[in-house]
Amino acid sequence: MLTVFLPFHFTLFNRPPRLRVSAAVLAVCLCWLEASAGAQVAGQPPATAQKKIVKESDLPRFTYLVHGTVANLVQSDPDTFSAFARKVRSDLQTIFDNYEIDDKATKRTLLDAKLSLEEMAGENEAALHTIETIRSLEEKPDARLTSDITDQAILEARLDSRADSGLAYEEAFTRRFSELVKGLPWDVVRESVTQLKSRAQMGTAGVGFFSGMVTSLFQPSVDKSGGLDNREAWTLLFFRRALLYYLPVNERSLAVLQSYTTAHAFPKPDIWKAREVALEPTRSLHPVIVGIWDTGVDISVFPGRLYTDPKPGWHDRHGLAFDDAGHHSNSLLLPLSESQRKAYPEFLPTLKGNLDLAASVDSSEAEAYRKKLAANTPDQAAAMATEFQLYSDFLHGTHVAGIAVRGNPAARLVVFRFNDSLPRLAFPPTPEWARLMADNFRQIGEYCRHHHVRVVNMSWEDEPSEFEEWLTRTGKGQDPVARKEQALQLFQIWKTGIGDAIKSAPDTLFICAAGNANADAGFTEAVPPSLHLKNLIAVGAVDQAGDETLFTNSGETVIIDAAGSDVESYVPGGSTLKLSGTSMAAPNVANLAAKLFAIDPSLTPERVIALIKEGATKSEDGRRYLIDEKQSLLLLQQRARSK
Repeated sequence: MLTVFLPFHFTLFNRPPRLRVSAAVLAVCLCWLEASAGAQVAGQPPATAQKKIVKESDLPRFTYLVHGTVANLVQSDPDTFSAFARKVRSDLQTIFDNYEIDDKATKRTLLDAKLSLEEMAGENEAALHTIETIRSLEEKPDARLTSDITDQAILEARLDSRADSGLAYEEAFTRRFSELVKGLPWDVVRESVTQLKSRAQMGTAGVGFFSGMVTSLFQPSVDKSGGLDNREAWTLLFFRRALLYYLPVNERSLAVLQSYTTAHAFPKPDIWKAREVALEPTRSLHPVIVGIWDTGVDISVFPGRLYTDPKPGWHDRHGLAFDDAGHHSNSLLLPLSESQRKAYPEFLPTLKGNLDLAASVDSSEAEAYRKKLAANTPDQAAAMATEFQLYSDFLHGTHVAGIAVRGNPAARLVVFRFNDSLPRLAFPPTPEWARLMADNFRQIGEYCRHHHVRVVNMSWEDEPSEFEEWLTRTGKGQDPVARKEQALQLFQIWKTGIGDAIKSAPDTLFICAAGNANADAGFTEAVPPSLHLKNLIAVGAVDQAGDETLFTNSGETVIIDAAGSDVESYVPGGSTLKLSGTSMAAPNVANLAAKLFAIDPSLTPERVIALIKEGATKSEDGRRYLIDEKQSLLLLQQRARSK
């Protein structure tokens, strides 16, 4: 899974963050949907003993057989939906009763599903208590203050007005929401409130956009496997909650958020310019090869900045490329059809408008994008989701490469291309395919060793749950026990291949993105960031002021943080764009590592990691270690003088 944070679907309906938008189109006829008579549970322990959960794959799995369209279910009458909700609630209670879970992110996900069920059942006091519990589990300061703030106002308005609709209820909501928002400290909650405002702005698109998004996310699983897994079901609950309760008060919440953000419209300080170092071309520097292991790079954007293999063999002289099936490819950039290439320039303003809207930036692109959303039919919303998937993959590696080589005239790029959007691949995964890809990864490791590649950036990560989702979306996920076991087998092959590739190039420093799920990378078993290897470093994302982003993963292996919010870099064709994600944070660290190697090629990966960590500044709360190029380079100079 690529770790760029595209707010197209996260800002409007943002739980859980690991779900990806699919390429589905809304069906014209909406049919009735029915959950299975009895959801199946994988590996459920006896009720008298709680099983300790140490990783995400230890959790039980459920499957809900369905017929028809998910869009029909999520918009159905209360009686129809309650049959589905009752079964989900029963299975959710099974987890609460029988499993001991310490991971806070997982607890929050489970409790959010519980909140949806309580809110839909009119259990207002219980739902308010659940919100308090969710906030107590939040580790980021802004999330502790703002999680489910819209739901809090909805629930309090119900209690005040003794209704859940009508003018008295809506006025009570406005009063409660305004009180809650205006009492927030702007310097702490800026990012959360900005995302709330963006969600409200996108919410003006109405039910058509909503229907297209629901279909994009869930219908492929139903079409291929006949059902949803428990994580998809929990997310569907959130969509139902958004449709029933967020959209009716959307304009009121938007007005409150607009007023609040306007009153606090002052820029956040940028700490990064003072820390950045641009190496002078006249300086005595050693060429350093920087690998971009990603979806591909438009090498025409980087003339004179490429490594050229004098004896390339089967592959391109500027790197290795593998197609979706795992075979050798001649294209270092993700291939597009002729029509897709022609549409790409027209898509960029749409993407910029999406990003500007998410960041509350008033621009002509943002306004045009907002109007486009409002005019979209469900089919058009689904088609737009497909465009975002395609072009985000297309531009990802080029954007990463631009960050990695910025300010370093000694850097020379080499490309390692593959498609990491696993659940969106059209064919079902097999052990043979996984072994072929693992062998391709080992080829990348061998290339790094033989060609003395010093730094490799990996702005992606994969988890067992992705393989489960992939199996479900390609028709192989009907049985939750078999699905889970098969996914773990495939993941183990994948994980071993990546680990072997990194270990096979001990003189290369591999730098990876932590991921954007606001989770513990170790608990989710995200690879590569959860791996403990001496030549690997995982990177979290902070904003321009060094504050932790809402989306960034954490964990014991995530030992350094860098700018990952609105980072500007190149995209295919040569124009620039600001993107956010740990995808952008990782190449900032790769950039620093490459500069250290350019100054002193005798450095080992372990020593470079030490210089990066020693030069970093620790946040007051101890959660972040922010890179400082100037300080790390100064430490290297001091080391050279002491010799």
